[in-house]
Amino acid sequence: MKSLKLDPPKSLAQRVMLRLRQGIIDGEFALGAAISEEMVAQSFGVSRTPVREAMGQLQAQGLVVIRPQVGSFVFTPSAEDITALCTFRIVIEPKAAELACVHDRAGAIAAMEAAIAGMEQAVAAKDNVAYGRGDTAMHEALFAHCGNRYLQESYQLVSGRIATLRTNLSSPIDVRTPESFEQHRTLLRLFERGDFTAFEKLMTTHITNSGKTYARALQIA
Repeated sequence: MKSLKLDPPKSLAQRVMLRLRQGIIDGEFALGAAISEEMVAQSFGVSRTPVREAMGQLQAQGLVVIRPQVGSFVFTPSAEDITALCTFRIVIEPKAAELACVHDRAGAIAAMEAAIAGMEQAVAAKDNVAYGRGDTAMHEALFAHCGNRYLQESYQLVSGRIATLRTNLSSPIDVRTPESFEQHRTLLRLFERGDFTAFEKLMTTHITNSGKTYARALQIA
């Protein structure tokens, strides 16, 4: 009989990292805010060692900047960062959508429909955190179902920063104005029809508008 093995539990540092990561994405820690290792350790009831390790992991994800002898801070993007990030998304997301349609069309549509349903509820409740999570799920569905791990890994390198900017800067506006939500619904319809020329055009507009919103919110345009 083949031996059965349980997946090892997440390390303490991994659990701390995941909790801090979600806190940064959800806006519990503002962009540029200092994160005290001592306060985090006390809050979680752990030593500073796993917290320090978690901070290193978050720095590798681009969510935290560690300044030796100064402290750890949530990232703050420059205008150049935002432009580069949006360009990256404009290049990679339409291709992920095309591949997802070929590889797992039904799965991608189901995931996007679920995300849009969550966004619709968030709009009704004016809940920008829930909207941001739904928005993130909508875009990540393209990669989850594209069948190409290199595209997935490339997106994961920046997914935390994208989600953080989305929830903190654009979602508060999106839950009060219909344009972004309607664009997501149109993107789903275009995906269902397989019209990727129109999909790419709208996705480019959608991401470009997001970048402008980020820059205005940070006053770095």
